[in-house]
Amino acid sequence: MSDFFSESKSNVIEYTVSEISGALKRAVEDQFGHVRVRGEISGYRGPHSSGHAYFTLKDDRARLEAVVWKGTMSRLKFRPEEGMEVIATGKLTTYPGSSKYQIVIDNLEPAGAGALMALLEERKRRLAAEGLFDSERKRPLPFMPRVLGVITSPTGAVIRDIIHRITDRFPLHVVVWPVRVQGETSGAEVAAAVQGFNALPPGGPVARPDILIVARGGGSLEDLWGFNDEALARAVAASEIPVISAVGHETDWTLVDYAADVRAPTPTGAAEFAVPVKADLEARLATLSARLKGCMSRHFDRKRQTLRAASRALPAPDQLLALPRRHFDELTSRLTRALSVSTERKRARFAAVRLTPATLDRRLAETRRITDRDLARAFAALRAMVRERRVQLDRTAQRIGPAPLLRRQAQSRDTLAALQRRLDHAIALRLERQRGRITQADRLLSTLSHQSILERGFALVTDAEGKLVKRAAEVVPNAALSLRFADGAVGVVAGEGGARPKQQAKPASKPKDPGAQGSLF
Repeated sequence: MSDFFSESKSNVIEYTVSEISGALKRAVEDQFGHVRVRGEISGYRGPHSSGHAYFTLKDDRARLEAVVWKGTMSRLKFRPEEGMEVIATGKLTTYPGSSKYQIVIDNLEPAGAGALMALLEERKRRLAAEGLFDSERKRPLPFMPRVLGVITSPTGAVIRDIIHRITDRFPLHVVVWPVRVQGETSGAEVAAAVQGFNALPPGGPVARPDILIVARGGGSLEDLWGFNDEALARAVAASEIPVISAVGHETDWTLVDYAADVRAPTPTGAAEFAVPVKADLEARLATLSARLKGCMSRHFDRKRQTLRAASRALPAPDQLLALPRRHFDELTSRLTRALSVSTERKRARFAAVRLTPATLDRRLAETRRITDRDLARAFAALRAMVRERRVQLDRTAQRIGPAPLLRRQAQSRDTLAALQRRLDHAIALRLERQRGRITQADRLLSTLSHQSILERGFALVTDAEGKLVKRAAEVVPNAALSLRFADGAVGVVAGEGGARPKQQAKPASKPKDPGAQGSLF
């Protein structure tokens, strides 16, 4: 047993696993401190939740693990994509936890222009499939914008060219959003500028542009790569403000050119698309104004000629008014005659129905006659009803015995008494009403009677035949006349100088009291 242990001893140095891993790590890092590796990205799933990215670089015979730390990931010019052939620059190191070696990438770029073009074509195809480049969604440019927004570098020649061309064509308010137009952050800055202009409220402290121009000078594919950013293309497509793309020269195409509403070959061309030529507008306005004045002048001339022709066909004002004037005169004369005739008719009708004492007497006599007739009818009806009830009572008394008869007689007696009371009340009420009407008629007769006029000092003159003498021209000299006063009548004889007393007539009888009422029965 002791011989076995003595034979197993050796002078080879023993290492721990950590020592071996550390030695390998130092050897690899010293040997491959800075390398450029070309390969195809495989297994890329985007940044980890920590911000780091892990994937594999491979070729047709080997694989190499790769990692991009969070700080480096934010500085890359483009984002890694699955299947892209790239050139990675960094250093090799090992990961002792899994005995693997990997490359820590400091910079990542496509493997030549062909790779960039392939990436650009793939993005273009994907965005076109989403409809971002469709012509139906592109907005027309306003004809005369008031504010122009320019997204470009504030120090380059592009902004000077745009402002110079705007000043020459149509001066307006220009708002510049300064951005980097080349480098790793250019795409994000331009996208933020587009979104910022769209976020400006109308009427705010900073004027909201009516048109946006995204501009940059010419350059290589790598220099213009920031304008192929997918986020920038989506921001331009989603912009509510129309966007003019002026990136590079006429032969340079980027994703922004496809997403924009209008693509200009140069920044200067973008300025020409944005605004019209003021001098041309003024000349066109002057031409249109002259044409409008000429048109209005010719229109007025034609209307004036038409009016003159129509006026010649119309008759003179006197001819137009002759018939109406004559008709008016005839109606005026007819109206005068009609008023006179109507007045005479009204006067005759009034004289025919004039209220006189004789008329009142006739009406009073008619009222008395009607009242007497109604009372006679009422008494006759009452007597007939009493007779009928007495007959009915006798018939009833024959059909029933003494006791019910007495009761019926008592009831009939009460009914007759009630009817008698109602009759007396009705007669008294009717007499009272007729008495009031007669009293009113008597008062009216007394008021309208000539006796009240005589009481005021007037006299009634009659001739020998008793006819009323109304005018002095009707009196014949030496004619016998009668002067009736309120208290009596005096006979006189008419002479040349006046009337002479004839004889003393008997005093007139004293008029009855208007309030006195004789018996109607």
